[in-house]
Amino acid sequence: MTAGRAKYVTVSDEEALEAFKNLSQLEGIMPALESAHAICYSMKLAKSLGTRDSIIVNLSGRGDKDVEIIAEHLPQ
Repeated sequence: MTAGRAKYVTVSDEEALEAFKNLSQLEGIMPALESAHAICYSMKLAKSLGTRDSIIVNLSGRGDKDVEIIAEHLPQ
């Protein structure tokens, strides 16, 4: 967009699953897989920001409904 209101990026499913795992282990939150993609990108973006900057990620949905899919793709 020319007004700079949106930026569209991609992350792989493997990266999103890793972000799911990290958030679940570190915070006890099981995000929906859709939200895990946003979490993954926010973790990448955070590396380029200052310590006083903030990132807000909307966690929509529930990860518990995706447990079977996640179990198939994440190693024990």
